[in-house]
Amino acid sequence: MTESSARMPVTLLSAESLYIGMEVLIAVASVIGNVMVVWAVKINNSLRDNTFCFIVSLALADIAVGALVIPLAITISIGLQTHFYSCLLVACTVLVLTQSSILALLAIAIDRYLRVKIPTRYKQVVTPRRAGLAVVICWTVAFIVGLTPMLGWNNLKRLQQNGSISSDLIITCQFENVISMDYMVYFNFFGWVLPPLLFMLVIYAEIFYVIHKQLNNKKFTTSHTDPNKYYDKELNLAKSLALVLFLFAISWLPLHIINCITLFCPECEKPIVLLYIAILLTHGNSAVNPIIYAFRIKKFRTAFRKIWQQYFCCKDTPALEIQPSDRKEMPNPEPQQATPPQSPQKEIQKSNPQQPTPPEQQQQDHRTEPPQQSKEHPPLLEHNAV
Repeated sequence: MTESSARMPVTLLSAESLYIGMEVLIAVASVIGNVMVVWAVKINNSLRDNTFCFIVSLALADIAVGALVIPLAITISIGLQTHFYSCLLVACTVLVLTQSSILALLAIAIDRYLRVKIPTRYKQVVTPRRAGLAVVICWTVAFIVGLTPMLGWNNLKRLQQNGSISSDLIITCQFENVISMDYMVYFNFFGWVLPPLLFMLVIYAEIFYVIHKQLNNKKFTTSHTDPNKYYDKELNLAKSLALVLFLFAISWLPLHIINCITLFCPECEKPIVLLYIAILLTHGNSAVNPIIYAFRIKKFRTAFRKIWQQYFCCKDTPALEIQPSDRKEMPNPEPQQATPPQSPQKEIQKSNPQQPTPPEQQQQDHRTEPPQQSKEHPPLLEHNAV
């Protein structure tokens, strides 16, 4: 991304040093924070539902960003001389993890929409097996989209035509040297980044509309479970996840806008400091999600506190109570029909089993009473038969 440090001005040297220091801090925070997210789901049974399955998938992608992508980005920033396909593989790794994060956010949005749109059938529609299959599909699509440049959509032919690469394919490893801007703008951004973001924006708008509508609906007042409590909790979680989406968008859009400028305006100058800021935003997004979970989701906050006190401060803490999920499947909103009261004749019969019953009532008793009833009161049946 820059020239050799020997020819670099002092201001750019200080900017690169600051960039590397910030990258190291982001990497450490991203790995520790997202490991705690996975850990919290493991120790808290009430977090083990389908939504948090997708959150774990997102956390794994963020762990890979901190542990793998950021060290490689620091290596690239110092102008390392590598083989073309080695540098291309590094760049594709970033694309795979970015795409997996986008698809995980999309899966979370769809899951939240189904939770509030069909609350009474959610458990039947979104099963753990289907949620796991959705995670596998997300990662498969992410690998296909992210590794597409390895199949030929890259800058190798252009570099060979320009004479910018030697016969042994050794180049200065920079993202723009190996990844085609046509791929980044037309295929990646316009095809697999911008449409999912817009679709998620529509989904969350619909989620908030449905929740607002249901909270103002008085139809459910006869239900034995208060739907307002259900939708209040759904609203709080939807706000937290929408904030995750918003931060993801503002973190990644600047870099994609710079890519669009590079493609449509090649002569336009891009300040290196601005490029560093855009890259830091993309990597920093991997570290902010655990902070959002800690401040906005109580169960994560409780689990984080237990992990910190027990494993980092070496304090004995009580085990987390195994609680059912707060977002239980909402019961059928239609009022339940009251059980018809028993007839006075049956009550008299229960109090005085020796009293004979009329033939009509006797036939009804034979139809309605379970089979084990006849075994429990054989004298009564003998008396009725007589």
